[in-house]
Amino acid sequence: MEQAVNPWAMLAYLVAGVCFILALRGLSSPTSSRRGNRFGMFGMALAVGTTLITHHGGSLWEIAVAILIGGGAGFLIARRIAMTAMPQLVAAFHSLVGLAAVLVACAAYLNPQAFGIADADGLIHHVSRIEMGLGVAIGAITFSGSVIAFLKLNGNLSGKPIMLPARHVINLGVLAAILGLIAYFLADQSPWIFFTITLLSFVIGFLLIIPIGGADMPVVVSMLNSYSGWAAAAMGFTLHNSAMIITGALVGSSGAILSYIMCRAMNRSFLSVIAGGFGGEAGGAAGAAAIDRPWKRGSAEDAAFLMSQAEQVIIVPGYGMAVAQAQHALREMADQLKAQGVTVKYAIHPVAGRMPGHMNVLLAEANVPYDEVFELEDINSEFAQTDVAFVIGANDVTNPAAKTDRSSPIYGMPVLDVEKAKTVLFIKRSMGGVGYAGVDNELFYRDNTMMLLADAKKMVEEIVKALAH
Repeated sequence: MEQAVNPWAMLAYLVAGVCFILALRGLSSPTSSRRGNRFGMFGMALAVGTTLITHHGGSLWEIAVAILIGGGAGFLIARRIAMTAMPQLVAAFHSLVGLAAVLVACAAYLNPQAFGIADADGLIHHVSRIEMGLGVAIGAITFSGSVIAFLKLNGNLSGKPIMLPARHVINLGVLAAILGLIAYFLADQSPWIFFTITLLSFVIGFLLIIPIGGADMPVVVSMLNSYSGWAAAAMGFTLHNSAMIITGALVGSSGAILSYIMCRAMNRSFLSVIAGGFGGEAGGAAGAAAIDRPWKRGSAEDAAFLMSQAEQVIIVPGYGMAVAQAQHALREMADQLKAQGVTVKYAIHPVAGRMPGHMNVLLAEANVPYDEVFELEDINSEFAQTDVAFVIGANDVTNPAAKTDRSSPIYGMPVLDVEKAKTVLFIKRSMGGVGYAGVDNELFYRDNTMMLLADAKKMVEEIVKALAH
């Protein structure tokens, strides 16, 4: 721990905090994201270095070994992870942040003198008890909630909402018990109180995330990001570390703001997100099989001809494009269309994919020009004047049922108005599957829709060949 208030350490932490703010600012745009990442890396290196110099909590070589192990694992994961698995990776990292907060809280509770939070009799300061209780609770909720999110995103658990009977009563009861025990912890620091808080927090994290359906997973990811920040901030108070407080507060507040923006984009209540189980009330259509109705099937040659004759084509990417890794072939197709005088734009729904900004990252990876990529509110009005809407693996975010079917689990979610285009070309593996929300898309059966059934990458490559001829 710090032996005295070091003004140089405070200055270094301040510089690190400024770097973190600049990192968030840079990550707000694809054009400045690299610079934002560099600011974040420098700020974190400065904060960690300052902590190691000014704090004396263990052997430096042991800390160095731990950093090498963790840094090496992170480097290998970053090098090998596929872009399609990025949402799972984010959820997994959130769980590690939550678990770290729990472990720090447990260490501080078991040896408070080493952390400078106890008096001569070994009694933990009352303020530190509050910080410790909140930190371990938020950390445990983040850990177990992130594990459930990871399992759902990775396909180990069903993406459908899993509704428990009387879940709201159970959730409120467990949360009330946690808050009551934290208050009681002020008067009695018995081990059973601390570890009961920890156990109940693990349970409520599970209960809050398990009822949430796959269509709402992007909001869950941003919400858990916020939780991980608040857990880190709470532990920063316990450790008397300004850098952790600043960093945690920045992550927590930015994650909360992002969650609010995502909720608005999906017409969800922000309070219902925090309470858990949102998006699952009107689940009558969830899990419905594909509708047995007539539909039109097209080929790569049909698609190439229609798009080459168009004045404007709007491409709508979704998770299917990510799974097939079709973004590079898609950019090649767009380049050919532009060479033939066709105006090409990309329409991005805020929750397309499995995490905020998933499609933007994939298109940036394929070097798609930023000025061709538009958000929902900026491009939705253009579909009515568009010749061809080219949908590649985006199911739920293009489903007109969100505007008309009150029994649908996606009802009320703003969607891209692709059905208003003169022609809709829809790439899908087969007609037998449904979207991640578990509902069929009535757009498949519209008169102006042509289904292109194939692997997304293979179909786009065939369209590219057809355009070349």
